[in-house]
Amino acid sequence: MRTLVAGAAFAWALLTLPATPLRADEIPGKYKPAIAKGLEWLVKQQYKDGHWDAGHGQYPVTMTAMAGMALLSEGSTIREGKYAENIKKAAEWLMSRSMPNGMLGNPNIPGEAGRYMYGHGFALLFLSCVYGEEGDRERRKKLEDILTRAAKFTRDAQTNRGGWGYISARDGNNFDEGSVTITQVQALRAARNAGIIVPAEAIKDSIKYLEQSTGPDGGVRYSLANGGGGAGRPALTAAAISCGFSAGEYNNPLVKKWFQFCQTRIPLIGGARFGHDEYTHYYYAQALYALGDNGYEKMFPGSKEADKLSWKKYRETTFDAMIKSQQSDGSWTGGQVGLVFITSVYLTIMQMDNGAIPLYQR
Repeated sequence: MRTLVAGAAFAWALLTLPATPLRADEIPGKYKPAIAKGLEWLVKQQYKDGHWDAGHGQYPVTMTAMAGMALLSEGSTIREGKYAENIKKAAEWLMSRSMPNGMLGNPNIPGEAGRYMYGHGFALLFLSCVYGEEGDRERRKKLEDILTRAAKFTRDAQTNRGGWGYISARDGNNFDEGSVTITQVQALRAARNAGIIVPAEAIKDSIKYLEQSTGPDGGVRYSLANGGGGAGRPALTAAAISCGFSAGEYNNPLVKKWFQFCQTRIPLIGGARFGHDEYTHYYYAQALYALGDNGYEKMFPGSKEADKLSWKKYRETTFDAMIKSQQSDGSWTGGQVGLVFITSVYLTIMQMDNGAIPLYQR
C-alpha cells in the first residue's frame, strides 16, 4: 500500500510541477565550437520537405522529432533564432503526419511500421515544446487540436498494465516494454507543460508500471509482459530516473533505488562502447543535469566524496570524450540507429546548460 501511495504522489507531481524552472548556466566555451559544427551538419541532413530519417527512409518521424529537439536545445524557436526555419519546417512535416485517430505517423509506411509508438511519442514531445512559441493564431489552434488528439491516442494505445509497446496495445496484443513507456511518459509531461489536456490516468498507470518493473536489484526490467522477469537494464533505469527528476521527485525512494542501480552500471562516455549507450546517456545526462552539483549530497546525505556524482564531473568527462570522437564534418558515428540519431542525442546532451527546453531544466 505504501508503494502505491508513493506512486500516486509521484504521478501527481509529474502532472502538476511548474513548467518554467530556473534558467540554466552557460555552456563552457571550449565545447561551443563542437556544438556549432554538429548543428551545422545536422541541418544539412534535413530534407527539403522538413524531415530527417536514419537512412533509407527509416524512422522518419522519430528522427525528425529528435533532430528538432537538438535545434530547440540551441535556443532557437519556431519564431526566432538561427534555426527557426528548420524547426518550423520540421513541425509542419510532423503536423502533416497527424492521423484522424490522433497518431503522429503512419503505420503503413515500411520505415515506421513495427515501431510507430516511438515516433508518435517523440513527435508529441517535440510538437509540445514548439506549441508554446507558436504565434500564428490559426496554426496554434490547429496544433492544439493535433496535440490533444495525440495525447488521447497515447492513452488509447496503453496496455492494461500501464505500459506501452512498439505498437499500440490493440495492434500488439497488449505487449509493453520500458523504453517506449518512458518515451510516452515524457511526451505526456511535455504536453501537460504546454497546457494540453492530458489523460491523468495515463500517467498514474505508467508510474505503477515502472514500479512493478523494478526488480530486487533496483533496475527497471525490460517488460512486464510474459511474467516480467529478468535483470534490470541500465538504459531503461536511466530513462526512468529522468522521468522522476523531471517531476522534481529527488527524494522518492524509488528514484533513489534507480539511481543507485545506474551509478554502478553506466560507464561514462569515453570508455568502452556498450549496447544502446547513446540512448542510455540521452536520459542519464538529463538525470545528472537535474541533479546539478549539490543534488547528490541531498539525495544521499553523508556519502563519501569519491562516490558523489555531479553534472560538472559528468560534463567534463563526457563532453571531452564527445569532442574527441566527433567526425571532421561535425557528425558523430558508431551508433546503432545512424548518424542523425547519435548526433541529435549528443547535441541535446551538450546543450543542456542552455536551459532552452522546460522539460530538461532544473
